[in-house]
This record gives sequence, structure tokens and C-alpha cells, in this order.
Amino acid sequence: MNRIKSIIVILFLLHSTTFTQVDSTAIGDIEIFVIDSYITQEQPYKFFLSFFTSDSCTAKVKLLDDREYLISDKLSDNHKIEIVVANSLYQSARLKYYVYVKDRDGIESRSQLYEVEIPKLIAIENENNLGLLQVCCFGGVIFGLPSPTVVFTSNQKYFGLSKEIPIFSFYSGGYNYPISYISAEYSHLFNSDKKNFIRVGYKHLFQIKPIEYLSLGVNYFSDFKGYNGISPEISVGLFKIQNVFTFYTRFRYNFQPDRGGTDFHEFSIGLYSNFFSLNL
Repeated sequence: MNRIKSIIVILFLLHSTTFTQVDSTAIGDIEIFVIDSYITQEQPYKFFLSFFTSDSCTAKVKLLDDREYLISDKLSDNHKIEIVVANSLYQSARLKYYVYVKDRDGIESRSQLYEVEIPKLIAIENENNLGLLQVCCFGGVIFGLPSPTVVFTSNQKYFGLSKEIPIFSFYSGGYNYPISYISAEYSHLFNSDKKNFIRVGYKHLFQIKPIEYLSLGVNYFSDFKGYNGISPEISVGLFKIQNVFTFYTRFRYNFQPDRGGTDFHEFSIGLYSNFFSLNL
């Protein structure tokens, strides 16, 4: 039971933690603390940016397509802007920009290069070389692919297939990835006495460069024949496919809290997408 309590405490701390992106200034003395930087998924698509500065200043944002937008023309340390995204940017994977600020003496500082991902719904909508029906069919086929799995017990190795479906996704400001999600999963193991498992789990995502994300989670599993347990896991999102799916690799440890000798380790690869989940 001590293991269960430890897992619950860790997940509570993960879900309660919020993050503010801090980038040191590339040129000048004024530091910039980005609070929100994302593009909405509803039309008209808008780029939202808000940040604090270490001193009162005026501010503007410059996109890499040489478009400039005034954010604050009066001295302030709290800045925000809302920009309708230009059609020419829809084909890009990421929107990149610099923030320029000037203090009361007219001395300019410039941020490091920031970037925000173009939401996958925009990428699908503007996929010119494929019709809408083709995109939906392609996405449905890819989404339905099961994840190959290798399971190691104390003296055996089994191969299997599993399919995880995110049900509820929880967002905190941005739209690139949820901060966490709740999923349901079905697994089938070949040539094993215990072949079929159902899992319900909670996953917490951390967006870390240069990979897409690192995810920590815990699941409850059952074969509905008395073999029930808990499976903490760690997943690494490696790269995106068609700006809709993320290729990941996962390690999972499965155990029964009240029974020893039944533990097994599980390695798998697969494609993550929250396209069909309910976003909260």
C-alpha cells in the first residue's frame, strides 16, 4: 500500500504544478517572462501573447516573415497582444518571433527567438494536396493502428498489441499539447495465459525540447478474471507526423499491490493524438 500512496502523492504534485516560460534576454538588459504564447483552434485563428518584463518599457513583436505588431506604446511591465494569424503562416509547423522592448531612455532590448506550434487542426484544414475526405480517411487509419508491445515476466517474453484512446484532455493556456489527460486502453498478449487487459490511466505531460514531450502516468488494469493491479509508466514523445500524431516510446511497470511474483515490465511504441478526446 505504501507504493500506491507514493504514486498518488507524486501525481497530485505534478497536476498542481504550473510553469512560466522564462527566456534570458539576447540583446539588452530587460528580461522577458512569457506567460502565454499560443494559437487558438477556432476561426479566425489568433495568436495570443502575454508577458512580463523586469522593467517598465514599450514593446513590439516581430514575426520571422518581417511583420511587426505594436504591443505597448506606453511604459509598462505587463504586456499582451492578440493577432489574427496570416494565411501565409498556415503551412508552417511553427510560428517564430522576437520580442523587442525599449526602456524609458529609449534603449532597446531583444528577446531570444520564441516559437509557438501551429495547431494541428489548422494544418489539416490547409492541407492543399489532399482532399478533406482523404485526410480524414488517412487520419482514421493511422489513429486506429495498435501499438506493438513487448512484455517481460520473470522468465518469459511475450509480444502483444495495445490501443490507447485519450478520453479527457486538460489544457492550461496553450493548445500544442494538453497538460494532462485521462485515457482508456485495451491490450492483447499473444501466447500468454492472461491475454486481455483493460486499463484506465492518468498521464501528465511536460513539453521539453528537443523532444516533443515527457509524460509520467499511472494506470489501473484488469483482465476481469481476478488479475488486477497498478502500472506506473513513463513515455517520451519523440517527433510529430503530419503535425497531427506524435511518435512515442513507453515503459510501463505492472504489479499487484497485494500479491508478489506477478510483476511484469512492458515496452511499447505508438502514435499519440488527442484529436478525438474531449478538451477541458
